[in-house]
Amino acid sequence: MDIEQEIYAKLQRVFHLRQQGNYEQATLIAQQVCDVLVTHLGDTHPLYAAVLYNLAGLYEAQGRYSEAEPLYVRSLSIFEQQLGAYHPEIAISLNNLALLYEAQGRYSEAEPLYERSLAIREQQLGANHPTVAQSLNNLAGL
Repeated sequence: MDIEQEIYAKLQRVFHLRQQGNYEQATLIAQQVCDVLVTHLGDTHPLYAAVLYNLAGLYEAQGRYSEAEPLYVRSLSIFEQQLGAYHPEIAISLNNLALLYEAQGRYSEAEPLYERSLAIREQQLGANHPTVAQSLNNLAGL
């Protein structure tokens, strides 16, 4: 099994463990995948950013907000560098970081992230796309 196959097999395991609510084991495997990715692809690769993003989501699901935030921020930074400021992945990352801030009552920090996510989604997908409605809903809820 080559390294890519090993990584994807572990990511599938993380996904299944998360679905089962086994966040602790999923987190452990995701952390291992991050270490492998840094060694083999470097710490600016989009796949590394995606795994960081998912690890942040695992931390968030466990209420470990202070651990989730820097991973969300780092993955967003990598995505912006590698994919550009208006890529749809950026909108997703911004939205989820805003959700984290909102969950912590950090509303003034969440608002500009929701607004930027909305602007990207409108530009990339058009004003009538369902994910634009999701962004509007999140902003209105805030």
